[in-house]
Amino acid sequence: MPLEAPGYKDIIDNLYDGVYFVDRDRVITYWNNGAERITGYGSEAVIGKSCRDNLLNHVTASGELLCTGACPLAGCMTDGEVREADVFLHHADGHRVPVLVRCAPLRNDDGEIVGAVETFSGDLGARSARKELRELRRTVHTDALTGVGNRLHLEGRLRALVAEYEHRPGEAAVVMLDVDRFKGVNDTYGHEVGDRVLRMVATTLRSNLRSNDVVGRWGGEEFVAILFDVTTKEALHAVCDKLRTLVACSSLDVGDGSITVTVSAGATAFRSGDTPEAVVARADAAMYRSKTSGRDRVTID
Repeated sequence: MPLEAPGYKDIIDNLYDGVYFVDRDRVITYWNNGAERITGYGSEAVIGKSCRDNLLNHVTASGELLCTGACPLAGCMTDGEVREADVFLHHADGHRVPVLVRCAPLRNDDGEIVGAVETFSGDLGARSARKELRELRRTVHTDALTGVGNRLHLEGRLRALVAEYEHRPGEAAVVMLDVDRFKGVNDTYGHEVGDRVLRMVATTLRSNLRSNDVVGRWGGEEFVAILFDVTTKEALHAVCDKLRTLVACSSLDVGDGSITVTVSAGATAFRSGDTPEAVVARADAAMYRSKTSGRDRVTID
């Protein structure tokens, strides 16, 4: 399978990733410089040989030898499907190298599979580190109890939104929601049940907001939602009242009975010149007006 298009060989030869082609018998017909760098095998040592002839000998983390079993190259030539796997190849110096391999079938002009191409990347360590970093960021910004964003996450979003909406007042809003009489839940049923109630409330809020809206736990039994594209007080009240209603309609089975709770909500739109502290303070003050007016209601500032 020659690289007939002008310039293709030069491009592929100089890719950082390893690339090699095989025919239907899995005999190697092309081997780029990246493959030589990662494996230690030069093209003269591999071209014309089978990929399973004591060369790469891909194995899994459990030691399964793929070249004589579930070979990704053989599989993609059988069913025409692209495959990807984390494997460990054999280096010319004898050690094992972790790589991510991707295999795809090669077809002729009639659409017949005449071989396959495998690319492999030797940066699994960096890829794993990036994955761990993403997981760390997720953990740092997630409330461990409820699974929604935590206060750190909310404060970061508020800082960004204040800058974004400074010249677009009224297009985003902050809602403060507080679970009514939550101390009584803890006193009556214990903190474990209280935690389950908080998870129920958090999940209800998260499940009934749009995908671009944000909800997080501000602290204790208080939650904050950030809403976008809510341009009138009537629309803002409607969204908040929907959330209030859905929380009130939720129930947690405990023993032979069930627990229901309500929330008091206060909301305010972003205004020109707002700071994160100012917009949260307005929403908080509105929420307390809901509390003092009888709870289980919405107040818009």
